[in-house]
Amino acid sequence: MDVGSEVDRLVRASEAWWPMVLEYGSRVALALVTLLIGWWLINSLTARLSRLLARRSADQALQNFVSSLANIILKVLLVVSVASMIGIETTSFIAAIGAAGLAIGLALQGSLANFAGGVLILLFRPFRIGDFIEAQGVSGTVDSIQIFHTVLRTGDNKTVIVPNGNLSNGIITNFNRQPTRKVVFDIGVNYDADLQRAREVLLRLAQDPRVLREPAPEAVVASLGDSAITMSLRVWVKSADYWSVVFMFNEKARDALGEAGIDIPFPQRVVRMIQETAE
Repeated sequence: MDVGSEVDRLVRASEAWWPMVLEYGSRVALALVTLLIGWWLINSLTARLSRLLARRSADQALQNFVSSLANIILKVLLVVSVASMIGIETTSFIAAIGAAGLAIGLALQGSLANFAGGVLILLFRPFRIGDFIEAQGVSGTVDSIQIFHTVLRTGDNKTVIVPNGNLSNGIITNFNRQPTRKVVFDIGVNYDADLQRAREVLLRLAQDPRVLREPAPEAVVASLGDSAITMSLRVWVKSADYWSVVFMFNEKARDALGEAGIDIPFPQRVVRMIQETAE
């Protein structure tokens, strides 16, 4: 065996393969560096996202879910990008992922809408646990906020489960967001009543310790009705005292006005009958 010819053959072979090794080796090295740096950046980004959600007082379950979801999606995109750098055909792979995502989205359309609504509610906090709200034709105290639905407890202790998709897209009235609320108490008095006396009686009712001094209570003539003058007592109270003050006004107003000689009239209607005489 001619050693020299064998060496020449190996040298020629290496000369043929060496450029290919350099080309693919540099691609693999660059892909590995990209993978390592990208992996580190994704972990750092999702950690910052989790801290951001924590600063916004987002629910712990939401923090974990959003951070994990973002981490997985970004890492899948990173792996696809690295594979394309090496030379692997990724078009069919991306198409398969897109088709699977579309099929899952169509199958879970309603659930995804509720999930998105839950994310928005937990992020922006239009209400919190313990708030009394009115939404979707239902009013009650918020017992819990889940990813897909919110649980309300009504005044008569019924549990109502409201989908978050409908809740986040509708009008929400939060009765506890503001620390104070205005009570507007209207009551009718006779047309012959002493309005100044009626005003004094109503303002005495407002001396309850639950009624705030600022803004000051006021009693005004709200309207002139068919059979009564409507007096309106307007006071500010803490949100937690709203209903107890309303019930107190309902209970005491009649007796207080009656003791002052001011009657609360019943609805009245005057009917005139004209009799035609025969000629």
